[in-house]
Amino acid sequence: FFMILRPPRSTLFPTRRSSDLCYNREGDLLFSCAKDRHPNVWYSINGERLGTYDGHGGAVWCLDVDWQTKYFLSGAADNTIRLWDVSNGIMLNRIDTKTAVRTCKFSYSGKYVAFTTDKNMGHPCVIHIVDLTTFGSDQPMATIPIPPKGPKVTSLVWGENDETIITGHDNGDIVQWDVKELQKVKIVSDHGKAISDMQLSPDGTMFISASKDTTAKLFDTNTLECLKTYKTERPVNSASISPLYEHVVLGGGQEAMEVTTTSTKIGKFDARFFHLVYDNEEFARVKGHFGPINSVQFHPRSEEHTSELRH
Repeated sequence: FFMILRPPRSTLFPTRRSSDLCYNREGDLLFSCAKDRHPNVWYSINGERLGTYDGHGGAVWCLDVDWQTKYFLSGAADNTIRLWDVSNGIMLNRIDTKTAVRTCKFSYSGKYVAFTTDKNMGHPCVIHIVDLTTFGSDQPMATIPIPPKGPKVTSLVWGENDETIITGHDNGDIVQWDVKELQKVKIVSDHGKAISDMQLSPDGTMFISASKDTTAKLFDTNTLECLKTYKTERPVNSASISPLYEHVVLGGGQEAMEVTTTSTKIGKFDARFFHLVYDNEEFARVKGHFGPINSVQFHPRSEEHTSELRH
């Protein structure tokens, strides 16, 4: 399930083992996906489920919604990425891929879609960039194949002005790509283990990365300079930057297979809040999670945050 935390109460949304979530720009709708093949949309204010987007044949790994709350995007283990009408749940188009779709994002303008497919069954990991107007058509897509011995893409965000894409990889690398030239621009290796999540700041000038190396790091979007490191004692599965204050929230914990005989205290399942700038300034923890936190997200227009759990 996942939990929305807002003073002075919390709201629980039951789902299967969750894999991703996101708010729309206004924050009134919350989208989630899990291993039950059916992405959901909820009213964020009270947890009422509005509906599902039905059609996938495998676990849904990633999702995104455009800035107009008009189109919804979902990628899954059934080797498809699908475009939906947010308002009625109708699938508008789909792209069939050779392997599972791991990440997907609308560009800031909403004109483009970037998504990645896994390295599997002899096929390389590939970054795909497609114009939304030709989504699902026979027109060729721009692609950036990762070398066969290269690391798999595990997370993706767009850079400023839709000119670059930033990818996080399972070896800890973070790479910036030029969208027009389809070339690597910069690479940094500040993390020691796999990147599990990356999220932009509200103005897009910074992003925060979460890693299995027990840290989250704040980066400049243009230069990939590491600005700050947030240290914990457990793998960090997700991290988010507050739109209102200089705060970040981290969520993680031991893998589910490792915590069947441990207490929540040992598992370290708290959502942890740090000051964005000050060193070693952890100022709050939210308890109540009984398993590792898979995804965290700040509400775009209020003080609440949502955390999504594995179970």
